[in-house]
Amino acid sequence: MTGFTLKDPGTRELTGGDLLAQSLKNIGVEVAFGLHGGHLDAFLMGCEFSGIRLVDTRHETVAVQAAEAYAKLTSKIGVCFVTANSGFSNGIPGLATALADRDPILCITSSPPLRDAENNSLQGIIDQVVVSRPLTKFAHRMTNPEDTPRIISLAVRTALSGAPGPVLVDFPIDVLFSPVHRPLISWGSISSPLAYGPGAHTGAVQAAADLLSSAKRPVIITGTGVSSAAGAEVVKFSTHSGIPIFHSPKGRMHVASTGRSHDGGSAGKLALLGDQKPDLVLLLGARTGMFLGLRSGAIIPRENCKLVQVDVDGGEIGRTLPVDLGVVSDVGQFVAALHSKFDPALSRKFDSDWIQKAISLKETPFPFENEPETQPSGRLHPYHALKHVFSSIEPESIVIMDGGEASGWAGDVAHLCAPSVILTSTGNLGFLGNGFGYALGAAVAAPDRQVVMVHGDGSAGFHFMELDTFKRMNLNILTVVVNNYCWGMSSNGQQLVYGDNNPARPVSSLSPVAEYDLVAKALGNASAKLDKIDAIAETVKRLQKEIGPSCVNLIVDDKPIHPMTTAMVGQTDDPGMVVVPYYDNIPRAYYKL
Repeated sequence: MTGFTLKDPGTRELTGGDLLAQSLKNIGVEVAFGLHGGHLDAFLMGCEFSGIRLVDTRHETVAVQAAEAYAKLTSKIGVCFVTANSGFSNGIPGLATALADRDPILCITSSPPLRDAENNSLQGIIDQVVVSRPLTKFAHRMTNPEDTPRIISLAVRTALSGAPGPVLVDFPIDVLFSPVHRPLISWGSISSPLAYGPGAHTGAVQAAADLLSSAKRPVIITGTGVSSAAGAEVVKFSTHSGIPIFHSPKGRMHVASTGRSHDGGSAGKLALLGDQKPDLVLLLGARTGMFLGLRSGAIIPRENCKLVQVDVDGGEIGRTLPVDLGVVSDVGQFVAALHSKFDPALSRKFDSDWIQKAISLKETPFPFENEPETQPSGRLHPYHALKHVFSSIEPESIVIMDGGEASGWAGDVAHLCAPSVILTSTGNLGFLGNGFGYALGAAVAAPDRQVVMVHGDGSAGFHFMELDTFKRMNLNILTVVVNNYCWGMSSNGQQLVYGDNNPARPVSSLSPVAEYDLVAKALGNASAKLDKIDAIAETVKRLQKEIGPSCVNLIVDDKPIHPMTTAMVGQTDDPGMVVVPYYDNIPRAYYKL
């Protein structure tokens, strides 16, 4: 075996836990997120010996989701560890979000000794591999320590190949603590380089070029399948061709930049073009569905528009909408190949006035700009409050948005701080609370950047104790709690569906006496309560100068209703339609005019 130098622990014998840690180190793992459990101690000691940084959280869900964010920002495998059964059960939501959002993570867990299977042993009731299989690309239980390098290599390659996603390997405690018989070690491909990703078929590239040659109003829409390297290729192609780039709400990581001339902003803005819709859409690493207007045609036209969809997962191509050209390929490889075939003369055939109009959508003024900064209730207008917050944030910060309406208000103004990365944490599951793990993973991946985590007071309640983790690690994370005393999207959604005359707002209110700033202070975070516009800028700037984490309790009104809520509820005056909030409305059965 070449390329893997097995290190001798010296004062103790080499165990399965050591071999696991050294296998991870060999493939470039530098950090692992998790929460302690005695089942894992042999592995944790191996990490200490091997130089893998251990970042411990207050809840396993946060640890798994921190590995997600780390993977998003580094384009490497994110690694987490959760202990047997109880810890594993707490980590399941993280596996679910990683699967839904296609994030490559490796989850290490443990279980009772193999000889104690089906023996009602401590933390042995749930079969973790069986439970994990629907939520992972690969799940496996180890039966001997010597197979560790081979299985870890298989797991990591599975997580990173094709459509990325989570994998899990269960190491029973006896496998981790058992000595390794060195002649029997199965190395597999642990030291082989990763395989190249899929490249675009030459015929597909030519077909895309042919479609472009007849287009007048082309646009690019990007999603989370665009890595940093692919993002650079997309920007080069956009700059050269003049085709504007729009991004899905989940795809703002590597191509969104306020300084780029062809950045059109959120794909949702395309609905503002009215009848002058795109006649060709290059859909790059973006899945159709909730983030791209479902089947409404508001973003991707249903008529008179060619759709080219590029994705590493062939199953996503044509899942929701018919495509004119489907390409299974790494986005960067496809765009680079298309760029090489692009004739600059084509740019002169594009409708330049339309393209400028499309790009200018990014600067469309918000309808709340001229509304009072303080609402009749005496609380701050959420748009203006967050506008002042983000106008005071350091440029190139990493912005994490969590919650319902809170993330909507933040998304409207986050560009004001020229962020390097924006992560919308709710994702395809509509999952709340994962902003804590994403902020932790981002801060570890990019320690030189300010991380700004925006929550509603609803999502903030899931894992607020992680502010203790932020302090223990002394991370530069500013937590902003947009506090309107309710689940804003829930309460306002109920108002839209059932009307102003129905006062019922079941289970959608929260406490007006919760002092998030005081809780944060007790956890060692610098903090402030802000309920006056004039104090926001100075306070936010001051908190960013503090060493370590900080928190703002931003008191805002629950009105106005954010347009995102109105759009998602889909309220209509058409008596022939049944409103189905968050989905497409359906015709009322047997309705007659």
